[in-house]
Amino acid sequence: MNVIITEDYDTLSEQSADIITNHVTGLEAPVLGLATGSTPLGTYNRLAARQAIAPIDYRHVSTINLDEYVGLGKAHPQSYHAFMKEKLFDHIEIPEANTHIPDGLAENRQAECERYEQLIDSIGPPDLQVLGIGHNGHIGFNEPGTSFQSETHVVNLAPSTREANARFFSSSEEVPCQAITMGIKSIMKSRKIVLLASGQSKAKAIERLFQEEPNEAFPASVLNQHPNVTLIVDQEAYQLVEQ
Repeated sequence: MNVIITEDYDTLSEQSADIITNHVTGLEAPVLGLATGSTPLGTYNRLAARQAIAPIDYRHVSTINLDEYVGLGKAHPQSYHAFMKEKLFDHIEIPEANTHIPDGLAENRQAECERYEQLIDSIGPPDLQVLGIGHNGHIGFNEPGTSFQSETHVVNLAPSTREANARFFSSSEEVPCQAITMGIKSIMKSRKIVLLASGQSKAKAIERLFQEEPNEAFPASVLNQHPNVTLIVDQEAYQLVEQ
C-alpha cells in the first residue's frame, strides 16, 4: 500500500483531485468509481473549482458510484444521486448517461443488484476507485461481517453508520436503514484504489488497517490484498500508526 501523509484535509483533497484529474486526462475512456460522504467532498469541491478556471473535457468519462440508500429517489435531497449532481456532476458537464448510481427505489432490489454488477463488468471495472473508511472499517456500505466475496447487494446499515450519517438528515429517524452497495469483491475489481481518511475520528480505523490481517470483521482490511492501493491520509488520521 502506497501511503501519502498530508498536513491537513485541504492538502489531502488537493492530492486526490490531482490523481482523478490525471486519470481523466490520461486515459481514452476512463471509468471512475466514486464515493459520497464528507471525506471526498473536498476533492469534488476542488474538481469543480478547477473546472471553472481551466476546464477539462469529461465527455469521455464514465462514473460508477458505490452505493445509494434504499427508499430514496433521485430527487430526494439526501440521496446520493442528488449529492453527486450538486457537488460534482453539475460542475464538470459530464453526460448524465455516463453517470451510474444504484436505484434506491427499485421494486426488485435483487434484480437491481444484479443489474448494477453487470454494469460494473460491462463498462468497468473502475480504472480508479475512490473510497472512504468508516469508523468500524466499512468500505462502501459493507459493514463488518460482509463476505469478501460479496458483489452488489442490499445491506442493513449498522447503528454506528446510521448515527454517523444522521447529521445529513433532519433527525436520526429519517436515516434509511438499508442501502444498495457495491460488494467487497466488486470494489476489489478496480484497477487502482485511492482510500481517503481525515481527522482524529478516523485514527483508530487507520491504525487497525495497518495492524490487522485481512478479516471480514474489519472490511477495509481486504485492501491489503489489492495490488494497487494509495492511502491519502492527514496527520490527525495517521497519528496512531507507528512511524
